[in-house]
Amino acid sequence: MTVLKPFRIEPALEERVWGGTRLGEHQPPYGEAWIVCDQNVIVSGSFAGQRLADVVGAHPVELLGKPVFESEGAVFPLLIKLLDPADWLSIQVHPDDVLAAEIEGSGFRGKTEAWYVLEAEPGAELIAGIRPGITPDDVADVIRHGALDVLLERHPVRAGDALLVEAGLIHALGPGVFIYEVQQSSDLTYRVSDWGRPASAGRALHIEQSVRAAKPELRPQFAPMLQRDESGSFRVLGCRYFELELVDSDGTPVGRDTHGRSFAAITLIEGGADLVSGNDRLELRTYESAIVPALVGSYRLDGSGPFRALVSTVP
Repeated sequence: MTVLKPFRIEPALEERVWGGTRLGEHQPPYGEAWIVCDQNVIVSGSFAGQRLADVVGAHPVELLGKPVFESEGAVFPLLIKLLDPADWLSIQVHPDDVLAAEIEGSGFRGKTEAWYVLEAEPGAELIAGIRPGITPDDVADVIRHGALDVLLERHPVRAGDALLVEAGLIHALGPGVFIYEVQQSSDLTYRVSDWGRPASAGRALHIEQSVRAAKPELRPQFAPMLQRDESGSFRVLGCRYFELELVDSDGTPVGRDTHGRSFAAITLIEGGADLVSGNDRLELRTYESAIVPALVGSYRLDGSGPFRALVSTVP
């Protein structure tokens, strides 16, 4: 059996019409950094230069974990992004697994996702859900004929807020936030409305698909604000597709263990730390990401000062 060690991966920057400047000055602006996805290139260790998907294909059980492999196959099951909107994203909805296969074909996955707010300017807000009491027929009618925004719920947000966005929940991110997003490994999005921006091949509206995908009864699921009084790992939120934890340390080493069940995708969000497993040490700086293969077992994060990291796994 191949012995895999933790490794860093290189993000892929994606241009978006609504993008800001946190991910770098560029025209058109960068709106997304795909920091953990199957097409990322590995930049450390013995697999440096290979794509994550290729290593998963060659060593699925060792990297993903046996339960994840048995459930998902030799496919990396998560997509993790940093989002930097300087303008509103489209009002959109994602299909669930069943509908994705019906509309797009076999092999397509639905998209349940979660947001963790890294930064939020005063007055920042997001859209999540339809106001209570609105019938599905009314929602379908306004999706087809406009004016949906008057039915949507807006929520003010601050740094540290977290929200589970289930497939079927109509939503949109607004300007002034910087977001960590973990989701199923799917980029399937149905745009309901795009704030009057000109439709193009890359930003078409998906009216009938949105009508079928929308679940007006869904409510946004905000995670309770974490109360922390010592260094350690703290659960933020989770669902059947992923678990999200926050590692928050004053500089004290924080030990963790994959237990052989699932890989861990780690992103430093504040400070710097070394990812240590056995005799191996991997340096991570702010917004750098690494994968801990499932068969690594125990590992720890060491910092010379305070640091924080988000860790995504598959339950």
